[in-house]
Amino acid sequence: MHRCVRVLVWAAAFGTTVVAIAWAATPAPGNTRAVRGGDPPVSAARAVFLRDCATCHGADALGTDLAPSLHGAGAALVDYYVSTGRMPLANSDATVERHEPRYPPAMIRALVAYVSALTGGGGPPIPRVDPGRGDLPQGGEIYRLNCAACHSWSGDGGALLEREAPPLHAATPTQIGEAVRAGPGNMPAFGTSAITRRQLDGVIAYVGELDHPHDRGGAPLGHLGPMAEGAIAIVLGLGALVIAVRWIGTRT
Repeated sequence: MHRCVRVLVWAAAFGTTVVAIAWAATPAPGNTRAVRGGDPPVSAARAVFLRDCATCHGADALGTDLAPSLHGAGAALVDYYVSTGRMPLANSDATVERHEPRYPPAMIRALVAYVSALTGGGGPPIPRVDPGRGDLPQGGEIYRLNCAACHSWSGDGGALLEREAPPLHAATPTQIGEAVRAGPGNMPAFGTSAITRRQLDGVIAYVGELDHPHDRGGAPLGHLGPMAEGAIAIVLGLGALVIAVRWIGTRT
């Protein structure tokens, strides 16, 4: 009898210990993981948002006189600005331009998840891109029709007021996809009805090709285009003509 009692006591103690361990391992509601295991908790992302973003966008992300609301912006736009280092600004007068990201990738994921939850979602999500599946010639055609007017045919940027269209060479495939879908700054947003997912992969593949083009026609000449090629041809032609004239003159 006493042995049965001891067994029951030990079983109850063991069960209580297991329940306590499981309860302790379960994260509190305010400390759940933002995106995936190993990412900073929501509480850390909230602290970063209140410290670095709320001053301009407001603690509720509804915007202030300094910056617009983030409601409806979408995860793609938030990730684009933060992952390219354009946000947060050092001060309200700073120029919005590409820098090294202020946060590591895990914190960026957590911050994007926090803002998405805070604003109730909506807006373009971060697109899944695969440049390897894209049609390169079709991507080049779409790029020249929709992008080259601002970013230039070579992806060097420079069009619009005060050369606001940035160069594309530093952009990752995901950042290119985010820009196409979300339309940061003065750039228009292109939905799937305008540029399908497969076409977007082609555009991204073409932009990547601009970084390492195949110069089948000869010397690249800095990829400055046909005007540079023509100018060099004229200079070389005139130089050769002058040399020929002087050589003929010395013989006569």
